[in-house]
Amino acid sequence: MELTIVQKIAVYALPVIFAITLHEAAHGYVAKLFGDRTAYILGRVSLNPLRHIDPIGTILIPSLTMLFGGILFGWAKPVPVDFGRLNNPKRDMLWVALAGPGANLVMAVLWAAVMKFAMAASLGSFSEPLAFMGLAGVQINAVLMVLNLMPILPLDGGRIAVSLLPDRLAYRYAQLEPYGLMILVLLLFSGALGAIISPLISLTVSLLVSLFGL
Repeated sequence: MELTIVQKIAVYALPVIFAITLHEAAHGYVAKLFGDRTAYILGRVSLNPLRHIDPIGTILIPSLTMLFGGILFGWAKPVPVDFGRLNNPKRDMLWVALAGPGANLVMAVLWAAVMKFAMAASLGSFSEPLAFMGLAGVQINAVLMVLNLMPILPLDGGRIAVSLLPDRLAYRYAQLEPYGLMILVLLLFSGALGAIISPLISLTVSLLVSLFGL
């Protein structure tokens, strides 16, 4: 079944909002656990989407990518983390960075379960839209997880790399952060980003779908 533009927006809206909101809230929550209350004080450890939505990154860009095709791309307002306030800044940075992609993995599994339920239950006219929404949730969270694990600062994968590298290499690697967004944009518009992460996204979706026997 080919979805119309309106149907695509209806199916993808909820998964996109949850994926981005919980990703950012997870960063703030784990940062609080490890000693940095910055995000908590600013009200960013919240499940309220309005606290995380970026009009361009959360609404405009994902809508355009849905309309014109390609990898669903987007972002939310970054949760502020003062790594210097963490109990052990270099070590704890790893767990704060992993929290976002980890939240996306959990959500991908839950959306796969929703898809399984929709296909197994007798929900009448609601079964097919719910199944489509479940698949959309799996795909969106797979994209966000894989994309954010790329070792490019300021993505989560870049933070993970800084945490794991020896101090001297970590310091040099961190100096690349001002150029990270430029590198990401170049990869996106050159098509290299899709070539790198599309196979990993497809593998993730296939594993989750097969896990639930779909």
